[in-house]
Amino acid sequence: MKRTALLLFTLALPACGSSYAQQGPSDTLRAYAQALQEGRVDAAYRLLSDEAKRSMSLEAFRRAVRDNPDDALEIARAIARPAADPVVTATVTMPNGEELLLVFEGGRWRLDAAAVDLYGQATPRQALVGFLRAFERRRYDIIMRYVPDAEKEGLVEPAGGAAGEAGDPGEAGALRAEGTAQPAAPGGAAGSAGADAAQKPGGRPGTARGGAGAAQLTPEKLKAAWEGPQKEQINRVVQAIKAALPTATIEETGDSASMAYGAGGTVAFTREHGVWKIKDF
Repeated sequence: MKRTALLLFTLALPACGSSYAQQGPSDTLRAYAQALQEGRVDAAYRLLSDEAKRSMSLEAFRRAVRDNPDDALEIARAIARPAADPVVTATVTMPNGEELLLVFEGGRWRLDAAAVDLYGQATPRQALVGFLRAFERRRYDIIMRYVPDAEKEGLVEPAGGAAGEAGDPGEAGALRAEGTAQPAAPGGAAGSAGADAAQKPGGRPGTARGGAGAAQLTPEKLKAAWEGPQKEQINRVVQAIKAALPTATIEETGDSASMAYGAGGTVAFTREHGVWKIKDF
């Protein structure tokens, strides 16, 4: 745990500090590595960002280095020889929760390509912002980009039973209500082709899962459901997500991610073919 903490705070190094105004990222990395190698723990700590210092006190940092000397030296040797030149970036969070990436090139800050990608999927947050933008514009063809493949094809089995069995509304897993093949509330960004609207606890729309062979989800079916019987439910959920997004934390674990919103709601993401999609909300 201490080794992990030390590595995390190494990654939190600032590009420059008040005493190193003329230094670039490489200079700061080398200074940090040298300080650790020479046992100058306090000097290494001074190179951490303010946020890192708030999360780990000087005494805790000293203890981590003292208790794990070999790990500290290994980290120092590794960061002293970066595999490539550092790229200086900055992230700006917009009022709606959207994040813009800036890259420092040629002595100037420039916008990253994601700034012109209105419906990006490079990160879970970008995927959610793109989905919300498509929803506001009723671009169901674009919303389909955020639906996992299995959801589009209606191949997701209902949780807790075989296809055709209604799920238990009290379970936390995917829910399914018996009925005709019709897009339900968001299960995979847009819901699964399977059954009529299922309900999650608290009145939020659930995920209608169809068994193998269920009707394929299309933009037309999605529009009919979301602008028809499920309109109020979907709008309520979307507004709750929009309200939470600016300050929400998205947790990533491998190819999965999640974001909490509202009173117990969760947006579930999955990475598929290198892009992020929305599995459920």
